[in-house]
Amino acid sequence: MKKFWDLAAFIKPYKHRIALNILCNILMVIFSVFSITLFVPFLNLLLDQEELLTIKPDFSYFDVNSYAEYFRYYFSQIIIEQGKKNALGFVLGVLLTAYFFRNLFRYLSQFFVVPARNGVVRDLRQRLFDHSMDLPLGFFNEQRKGDIISRVSNDVHEIQWSILNMIEVVIREPLMIIGSLSIMLFISSKLTLFVIILLAVSTVIIGSIGRALKKQSHQAQSKLGTLMSLLEQGLSGLKVIKAFNAESYQKDKFLAVNDGYKDALTRLLWRRDLSSPLSEFLGIGIFAILIFYGYDLIQKGELNASTFIAFILAFWNVTEPAKKLSNAYFNIRKGTAAVDRVNEIILQKNSIIDAPDAIPLTHFEKGISFEQVSFTYTDQKNLVLDNINLQVPKGKVIALVGPSGGGKSTLVDLIMRYHDVTTGSIMLNGKDIRKVKLQDLRSLFGLVTQEPILFNDSIYNNITFGYNDVTKEQVINAAKVANAHDFILETENGYETNIGDRGAKLSGGQRQRLTIARAILRDPPILILDEATSALDSKSEHLVQQSIQKVMQNRTAIIIAHRLSTIQHADEIVVLKEGKIIEQGSHESLMEKNGDYQKLVKMQLF
Repeated sequence: MKKFWDLAAFIKPYKHRIALNILCNILMVIFSVFSITLFVPFLNLLLDQEELLTIKPDFSYFDVNSYAEYFRYYFSQIIIEQGKKNALGFVLGVLLTAYFFRNLFRYLSQFFVVPARNGVVRDLRQRLFDHSMDLPLGFFNEQRKGDIISRVSNDVHEIQWSILNMIEVVIREPLMIIGSLSIMLFISSKLTLFVIILLAVSTVIIGSIGRALKKQSHQAQSKLGTLMSLLEQGLSGLKVIKAFNAESYQKDKFLAVNDGYKDALTRLLWRRDLSSPLSEFLGIGIFAILIFYGYDLIQKGELNASTFIAFILAFWNVTEPAKKLSNAYFNIRKGTAAVDRVNEIILQKNSIIDAPDAIPLTHFEKGISFEQVSFTYTDQKNLVLDNINLQVPKGKVIALVGPSGGGKSTLVDLIMRYHDVTTGSIMLNGKDIRKVKLQDLRSLFGLVTQEPILFNDSIYNNITFGYNDVTKEQVINAAKVANAHDFILETENGYETNIGDRGAKLSGGQRQRLTIARAILRDPPILILDEATSALDSKSEHLVQQSIQKVMQNRTAIIIAHRLSTIQHADEIVVLKEGKIIEQGSHESLMEKNGDYQKLVKMQLF
């Protein structure tokens, strides 16, 4: 139940609706209990089990027996004045009225709780997505995207149906049980105590079966996360799968996980579905024992038949809510596993945040400097970057080259604070980037990656991504500088053309030019090009390179390049190998050294 209360923070905004739901449930219980109390005096009087009361009794607000005697007198008057048939019609009319209001308040309780329940689900899903957007990139290096998608979709859905749908039950059914038990205690405390003992025994039996549900549910949800991850990988890598004739391999891999999920879910549902028939059987068993024991009390004269009938009605008003509570218990146990998986994301701490005394940063004035910077990922021991000292002056073009795995992309990631340095510091305008506001820092950069990252949206919205206050003319100018305007006009709907998932409707060069247009529109003082042309053909590379040359004018640029011919005119070339700077200088000076850079150039020329 602790996990149930973990959701309290999400329920709090809807406390007024929950309060109205509780009020309606209380009124529903009152009318339910009232309908039962009608039976005892009327049955006794109509069946001549008791004498008609002709003298009006004294009434006391604090004496329960006083209410019973007053109703007995009132019903007696109806029978005396109008006869038993009319009295029966009056009672049935009152009973219908009571049940009308009972069901009216039952509906109203749902009317108030449904928006709250769906609102909690909406808030929970939004919180998951928002927090996922805020978490550092390092977190996603250790997580499967499909599993995160599963948590946002399937686990939240499980919480909705396993826990939030039980809010109504958890609030209403205990009230019904308390009200009915009060009537039972009033009728016969001895018989009620006997029933409570039987219910306690059945509760222990049901509880023993439900304890394994959470573990089984967690296993099932984890397998579903793996399944979603395989689905995402299969759809994303479909071109490679077909190229290597790996359809059967991928199908078999998906089938194995799919079968595992099916088996785990089957075991889980077998156990969960046992709750309802087991509860019903135990309820009937208790009812049979109750009839047998009650008959003995009637024979001994300790209870009359009409009172026992009312007791049975009250008992049924206990067993049905008890059965629903039993099902709720099983569902909540099942849902807590989903809460655990969701909490693994929500409670994940974000290490890349603004410092308490973070200062604003509006201009890029001096330059960027790396001062004895070392970095390693949390799950690794080896340094990715080792004691890096590097100056990036304002207005200069710095190129990073070297073999794969040398730390080039990591160095650039550190500048934008995708990660924080392990030791040392990165200074911008003479200030440690960890001491400036993160949003201000990243607003200084324009990023063009090796793989164009585009969204399933229009060309216009992809160029203006993250910006609202821009004009159409600004977008067109950015596209012209990026050599993208002409091909955009040739598309079906121009700037309003949808480019498909990840820009699938465009060629590689067209996609890359759109990302450059997006960077240009931002008008950043610092441009980062992460192998922006390495995946393009010669013609596309030429067009993109022209775009890049236009963009880099009067800007500070950091270029990661494998094609060394594209960076020969850089102000400084930095050669990284195994996380260390091994060479540094202009193209000409590095060629004269006969070092690693010269070997890389000759290798590419060859």
